[in-house]
Amino acid sequence: MLGFSSSPSRIMSTYEHNSEGSFEKSDAEKVNAVIEHLPLADFDDPNIDKDEAIVGVLEDDSPYPEVRSAVANTDDMSMPCSTFRAWTMGFIWAIIVPGLNQFFYFRYPSVTISGIVAQLLAFPMGRAWARFLPDVTIYGVSLNPGPFSIKEHVLVTIMASVGSQSAYATDIVAVQRTYYNQIFNFSYQWLMVMSTQMIGFSLGGVMRRFLVQPPSMIWPANLVTCALFNTLHAQVYTGVGNRGGMSRERFFTYVFFGSCAWYFVPGYLFQALSVFSWVCWIAPNNVVVNQLFGYESGLGMSLLTFDWAQINYISNSPLASPWWSEANVLAGFIAFYWFLCPILYYTNTWYSKYLPILSRLSYDNTGAPYNVTAILNPDMTFNATAYEEYSPLFLSTTFAISYGLSFASITATIMHAILFFRKQIWTQSRRSMHEQDDIHARLMSKYPQVPDWWYAVMFLITFVMGIVVIEAWPTNFPVWGFIIALLIAFFYIVPIGMIQAITNQQIGLNVITELVVGYAIPGRPLAMMMFKTWGYITMAQALQFASDFKLGHYMKIPPRTMFWAQVSASVLSATVQLGVQAWMFTNIPDMCSVDQKDGFVCPSTSVFGTASVIWGAIGPARQFSSGQLYNSLMWFFLLGTICPVITWLISLKYPNSWIRYVNFPVIFTGTGLMPPATAVNYIPWVMTGFVFQYIIRRHHFSWWTKYNYVLSAGLDAGLAFAIVLIFFILQFPKDGTIGANTVAKWWGNNVFLNTLDGKGVTYYSVPEGGTFGPSTW
Repeated sequence: MLGFSSSPSRIMSTYEHNSEGSFEKSDAEKVNAVIEHLPLADFDDPNIDKDEAIVGVLEDDSPYPEVRSAVANTDDMSMPCSTFRAWTMGFIWAIIVPGLNQFFYFRYPSVTISGIVAQLLAFPMGRAWARFLPDVTIYGVSLNPGPFSIKEHVLVTIMASVGSQSAYATDIVAVQRTYYNQIFNFSYQWLMVMSTQMIGFSLGGVMRRFLVQPPSMIWPANLVTCALFNTLHAQVYTGVGNRGGMSRERFFTYVFFGSCAWYFVPGYLFQALSVFSWVCWIAPNNVVVNQLFGYESGLGMSLLTFDWAQINYISNSPLASPWWSEANVLAGFIAFYWFLCPILYYTNTWYSKYLPILSRLSYDNTGAPYNVTAILNPDMTFNATAYEEYSPLFLSTTFAISYGLSFASITATIMHAILFFRKQIWTQSRRSMHEQDDIHARLMSKYPQVPDWWYAVMFLITFVMGIVVIEAWPTNFPVWGFIIALLIAFFYIVPIGMIQAITNQQIGLNVITELVVGYAIPGRPLAMMMFKTWGYITMAQALQFASDFKLGHYMKIPPRTMFWAQVSASVLSATVQLGVQAWMFTNIPDMCSVDQKDGFVCPSTSVFGTASVIWGAIGPARQFSSGQLYNSLMWFFLLGTICPVITWLISLKYPNSWIRYVNFPVIFTGTGLMPPATAVNYIPWVMTGFVFQYIIRRHHFSWWTKYNYVLSAGLDAGLAFAIVLIFFILQFPKDGTIGANTVAKWWGNNVFLNTLDGKGVTYYSVPEGGTFGPSTW
């Protein structure tokens, strides 16, 4: 347990005395309360400053300066929230944003319309509604209840963003079409997507007492959103203090337009600034140089990019994640990708020299992409004879290491939760829903809470939907597998949620679910995909629900209103996404082929499909069991078990040493998007985080408090707006021929492609008509 850095008497001496020269009793009680509370809040958050925590309590605010800098510590319960205007706008954006994102999801490079775009555009839309629509009441409902409030704005944004990302189960439908030539009707697709998307909400609601109410569950990504809300609505709150300088509103405006204008350079005019593999430009035909310094199929030691889209690709803003968390990600990246991967590759472990060092594809023993249809029966089950006649499956070194790290993260998460969170979990499990710890929880306690039976009904409905999908269509997936998948998700929600709420890093369950189903139900790719989806996305949706509830908690949205907004918007958005996907596969030629002329090559679907081959068709027994090619990766399970124990034991003896910053679940899972992500996404992300979350936060705290999250919001918003403009104005019209003879062909847009890195170089070449790898398998 971390020691308290300042004595209560020293802390109290910094505050004013009352008229009699003594402190108010209420202040002393507050100090004692926070001293008692801090060990729980701080057990896994070395970033907290105890003096700052005392300041927060005495100001009747959060003990965390990050929260105070972005979240108001007041609430106006009379402010309009659940209005006809908010619901109408919310449903409109719950159609537009998810529909566009589903369309772009299958394209490379993709365009993601984030929730921040809806947040920005909903603001003038709401203001215009308030100004121009008449104040008419129909059946007791006001069409224009007055000025567009911040609570209405929050509700609209949550409805737009809760289902904005492509529903995970839509990839099952896409893989069935492209890999296995299976097309089931829309009823199957809708029931499966509804069940997989919504069943996690019911579990997330039950777990909100662990993941939403405790002040230590910060959910850093929400702070950026809160800062933007308060900037747009010019809220005044204690966290910013009286620092001078330009207003947040003007600062955001400058950043927004600057970010938007700049992205036209690396995003369209000079794309080499985005993929800035400058070392490869110097030696374009040197194999080793391109493998080490390249960004397309190499390890990315060129370090630099000038593109915020690349820096922010891994979905966690470097200006929102705590620096110590980012440092853990950096440590994991260097240790496993810049140190271990080159050793394994150049020693030809797993016959890796015949493959690119980084790739998201699977390969056969000729170096060609693996042909899964060659090893399947007509009913889409595994054909062992055909597999033995064809080829074993090979992975790039980085792809293989990513699986090993996923193994380690699973056991590390369990051990970390047991060792570091056990007291907090036990304490929260004994608390009632009405024991509040900070000002935000006390303010929210005035609103009626969501009854647990609402979540129970939702679980029952979505569970029945899942049973219908499994039994009514030829899925080859037993009901007991469905139940086991849900149990895995339920088991991991709290430990993974606590880690995400503190570090801004989510540990995925996709690999562990793949491993379990691969052994339990081998040779059934569709069953594997369904097990993986219910096992993984149930947990992910539960945490999405908790994260949005925390946003509502910060912005003082009534919990029951939050519940119905999330549920209704999720149903609508998922239905829209299925409709868009069906239209695309019907009307876009060569959908998901590698040479699709408009770039609809479905990169994420190909990763999903590759996993279905590895874990579902061939199965882990032929990949990871004793005597198999990738069996050595199983040692990562033991590594993940041992490492947290070591740091815990050291922290017991040296509670205030640097070891308290080491978080092995984050180290193992922080690079979870490798591949297809590369060092161009991770290294500049960490460098940016070091500048803002360490240097500026430590040495210019008042500037950081006022502008940091606004800067992140402005960069994200400007980038998103620029991407939309570029696509619809310069890339989509006229079949993408605008600028084809000028911009597209000049050196700055081709130099990074005309290197061995851009061509996906391998160290060894397979002889014509020859093969590599083991003679039997």
